[in-house]
Amino acid sequence: MRFAVVYSKKDVAGKNIVGQLRNFYLPQVPIIELKKETVYSEDISDKKYPELKNPDFLIFASKHKSEKGNPSLSLHAPGNFRSADFGGKLGRVCSTSASVLKYLFQELSSIAKQDKNIADKYQITMEVTHHGPLIRIPCCFIELGSSENQWNDEEAAKIIAKTIASLQDYRKGNWIPAIGIGGPHYCPNFNKIQLSSRYALSHIIAEYNLPLTESMLKEAIGKTLETINTAIIDWKGCGNSESRQKVLDIIKKSGLEIKRTNEIEK
Repeated sequence: MRFAVVYSKKDVAGKNIVGQLRNFYLPQVPIIELKKETVYSEDISDKKYPELKNPDFLIFASKHKSEKGNPSLSLHAPGNFRSADFGGKLGRVCSTSASVLKYLFQELSSIAKQDKNIADKYQITMEVTHHGPLIRIPCCFIELGSSENQWNDEEAAKIIAKTIASLQDYRKGNWIPAIGIGGPHYCPNFNKIQLSSRYALSHIIAEYNLPLTESMLKEAIGKTLETINTAIIDWKGCGNSESRQKVLDIIKKSGLEIKRTNEIEK
């Protein structure tokens, strides 16, 4: 797969990850430094960066920040279903690949588990679709969090760098592409599905973005490179009964197959 990596010069974790990535021999992989924070870099295109004319996929190497500051290695697609407080545009999400996200998350989990210190210290998790920027190139974020101590952790940065480098060996698996609906930000039920089932998830619409609308569903489906015929629901994470019924009604109207997370063999 032809891919490129971008990071912000304002981002300690991004610089740390890219510093580790440069230790791998990847002359074919463009690495681009952004002047602005990644979430606000709406001008990423091959017009501004000619190196991006050929890549099929773009990786944002970035920090993750949370109030709790829990150590984490995380992965997600960018976009905004309900608000656009941190870059991007309201109701718009980036194009991404269910297969690439599944591959990268499986690699991230596998590589991290080989380092007992990292495995004991860090949570390895997917995140739901959130924040900017909004760009045309298919992409995802891979992040080191969630405070300055972790952003400067070279060992953790090396795990992420190794995961990114593994994309040069990417082969699409015999997976079923799907979108996810419901559940919390760090989506534990979807993590299990991404790691251990035949389904590959692209965009995940969190419970805090419900109630679901037709436009949200169309955006998630339309911004997935693979053809989406299945929606997987975290049923207990879909709010009250009215919200759950609305989720069902809208998905049924779209013609997608409906699966619940607890129905999927993991």
